[in-house]
Amino acid sequence: MSREELTKIILPEEKLPKFWYNVQADMPNPLAPGLNPKTLKPLTPSDLEPIFARELIMQEVSTERYIEIPEEVRELYKKYRPSPLYRARSLEKALDTPARIYYKYEGVSPVGSHKLNSALAQVYYNKKQGIKRITTETGAGQWGTALALACKLFGLEAMIYMVKVSYYQKPYRRSIMEVYGGRCVPSPSELTQSGRDVLAKNPDSPGTLAIAISEAVEEALKRDDTNYSLGSVLNHVCLHQTVIGQEVKMQLEMVDEYPDVVIGCCGGGSNFAGIAFPFIPDKLAGKKVRLVAVEPAACPTLTKGVFAYDYGDAAGLVPVTKMYTLGHNFTPSGIHAGGLRYHGESPLVSQLYHDGLLEAVAVKQNPTFEAALLFARHEGIVPAPESAHAVRVAVDEALRAKEEGVSRCIVFNLSGHGYLDLYSYDKYLAGETADIEFSDAELRESLKDLPQVPEEYR
Repeated sequence: MSREELTKIILPEEKLPKFWYNVQADMPNPLAPGLNPKTLKPLTPSDLEPIFARELIMQEVSTERYIEIPEEVRELYKKYRPSPLYRARSLEKALDTPARIYYKYEGVSPVGSHKLNSALAQVYYNKKQGIKRITTETGAGQWGTALALACKLFGLEAMIYMVKVSYYQKPYRRSIMEVYGGRCVPSPSELTQSGRDVLAKNPDSPGTLAIAISEAVEEALKRDDTNYSLGSVLNHVCLHQTVIGQEVKMQLEMVDEYPDVVIGCCGGGSNFAGIAFPFIPDKLAGKKVRLVAVEPAACPTLTKGVFAYDYGDAAGLVPVTKMYTLGHNFTPSGIHAGGLRYHGESPLVSQLYHDGLLEAVAVKQNPTFEAALLFARHEGIVPAPESAHAVRVAVDEALRAKEEGVSRCIVFNLSGHGYLDLYSYDKYLAGETADIEFSDAELRESLKDLPQVPEEYR
């Protein structure tokens, strides 16, 4: 069928990718080395083995273009993959735009988001190594939910530290984690020294992803049967998500399309990387495709941060990497897109953005919810507050196409549904959400504690 006849583009199961795409094979400039958080010297695999599975460490540093997806993981992917690509015809009509808008819907996964793509892979490798327990952090709860289910499927225990402000904003995320057999606690907590230190300074701390990471890593370091798992930022997490973009390319080919712009919301970077990275080889070969990362104005890591070495957590327990950062002690406001409230950015996304291969835009909270309602009322799906950031910019691009009088193919990643985020929508509909922006003064203050790495690594 032609693209004018199809609304839902489904790949047959046999087209499910057999390999993850590793963008490190094609980057014009390699990543700066990760540094040991204690010595500030280049990391070695042995530095990471106390908290990560060995196979994941190898993926973290690999420059092989394609890495095979284990058959056990691929079989579990088949429960929800390949995910559908939709033509947003009703939205196009509402906008009266000549643009063609497509969205990749990752909300069809059992946990309602893209996060399961990496959770299944990470838990599989830990299970293979004999690990019994996994600790992790979660912001809005999508990652914690995915990890809890993956752990249950592979017979591991899951201990999840959820950023406190989101823990209370999104109680049903915790409920689902517990349904899947995971344990979820608000962070900062009294269970770790990292958490107790934060609470001693600020008993009313709303928590941050950096603090929750410190708590999860601290616990993993104390137990031989326990490893830590991260839901975004790291190279291997971005790698696992590339099934998204690979499927998108095949689906668009089915209707003789190629995107002018590819859009994804961006916090730590995993879902944006998942849809955008498979287009990097095309861009390097001369294709005119724009790859746009969308972040909240309240936590504008790419658009206002600095490209520098920083800790990935608050306590300085995890590797120091070169990335766009707002400073590891930065406490973002309690915006409802909890999954985007992270001070740093994926080193891979950061380097590619620094090299000019990616674009970034920051959007405010109320216009983002406005676009989410427009999308829900015309396409029928309530987006997660995080995913709504991609909706906002897709709408803006479609309106720009209308102003310019040009046809344009726009593709965005609808990385999850918002049916467990209705508290956030209630607040917006009641007029109780604020448009918070990050000031230059806040940036200067939050950058004061960047690690002083040796000159040779800067």
